[in-house]
Amino acid sequence: MTVLITGATGLIGTQLTADLHQAGHKVHFLTTRSAALKQEDNHRGFLWNPDKQEIDPGCIEGVDTIVHLVGAPISEPWTKAYRQEILDSRIQTMRLLEDTLKNNPHKVNHFISASGISIYPHSLTANYKESDAAVADNFLGEVVVKWEAAADRLEALGIKVAKLRTAVVLDADQGALPQIVKPVKLGVGAALGSGDQWFSWIHLKDISGIYLHLIQYGLSGVYNGVAPKPVTNKELTYAVAESLGKKIILPAVPGFVLKIAMGERANLVLEGQQVSSEKIEKAGYTFAYSDIATALSNLL
Repeated sequence: MTVLITGATGLIGTQLTADLHQAGHKVHFLTTRSAALKQEDNHRGFLWNPDKQEIDPGCIEGVDTIVHLVGAPISEPWTKAYRQEILDSRIQTMRLLEDTLKNNPHKVNHFISASGISIYPHSLTANYKESDAAVADNFLGEVVVKWEAAADRLEALGIKVAKLRTAVVLDADQGALPQIVKPVKLGVGAALGSGDQWFSWIHLKDISGIYLHLIQYGLSGVYNGVAPKPVTNKELTYAVAESLGKKIILPAVPGFVLKIAMGERANLVLEGQQVSSEKIEKAGYTFAYSDIATALSNLL
């Protein structure tokens, strides 16, 4: 099988590429840099320029499945211009792929798009499943709705579409975990806000594993990419401390302090959702890291 990946050099894309190769599949990837191009038997690069809506149509030649991971990070300050970049990097790139499929011969029959659990509203009590219709009334909720709608357009081309609503991905070196670990190591770790907000998470190996599962079994529809056992912010903080042999001695950081420092982005850490992994488990995926202690033991 041949898989085209956008965002192949990102955190998830790098792991997924390795997992696909290990499973015996070929990978095509898109890049904006000529220097990054590779032309190996199982790993081929193709140029694109989403800003100019330009792409090498050879990228879809022989491809069975497309995995769309590219997207500007949501951790950067949300200026008006950057908000538009968050949207365009996900949606306009998807439109470019759609047009490429419309206008060139191909055998693509499966399209998998990254998505986010930020579509679900903040709640201390809900346990969200894919069938829940509630949508967060905020910027990220809007992003996910438009993101998934853009993916669904490919169904009109006779292509199966899957969307993977991804939680915070835990990795030792990149993403959120190093930012959580650093203050704890320095002895200044603390819960954030009330500490009661949910933190749905997933180990990097498992989110890549779910993508591989979707690819190999040709699954379509919406799936939550979350570990089976979410934790609260306070539980996460103390679990990290325990893994590092540290103690949490400081009181929680007040929410208003974070809002002053981070603006609207403070809601990324002050709000959260408890999200269910039941659907993907029923579809046959077995998690390597189901609980936070096991994941942290592997990563720290």
